[in-house]
Amino acid sequence: MKNNWGYLMAGVFFGFALSRSGASDYNFIHYMFSGHDLRLAFLMITAIVTGAVGMQLLKRLGNKDAHGNNIEINRKPLNKNTVIGGVIFGTGWAVTGACPGTVLAQIGEGKALGLFTAAGMVFGTYLYARFVEEPKQNGNKKD
Repeated sequence: MKNNWGYLMAGVFFGFALSRSGASDYNFIHYMFSGHDLRLAFLMITAIVTGAVGMQLLKRLGNKDAHGNNIEINRKPLNKNTVIGGVIFGTGWAVTGACPGTVLAQIGEGKALGLFTAAGMVFGTYLYARFVEEPKQNGNKKD
């Protein structure tokens, strides 16, 4: 339990940053998708570039963690489920104004709508496990 405090604090900091940047505000998300205010898009582009630089640095350092252990980074194959999932995710994000990180920030801010979004995400995860992952484990692989 002691080691998890760092993760909790990182999550609290991330949620605070999402809230302060406006990323958990429905109107801010709506304005980005409608092209009226692209600040959030630029924020996400900055995060993507930062992540890409970090991944390249990790690769140059031999894919080792802070303790010297190997980190395995595997590519995910692009298939129809990836495309379908991306469409569902994007539609849900546009309609609710929340993605997995921001929905937790919304709940932390006391926005009741975040609870419904979180319930939808849990239900979607269940459907994916039930109809995509479970058949794979039972030998009925369709992809």
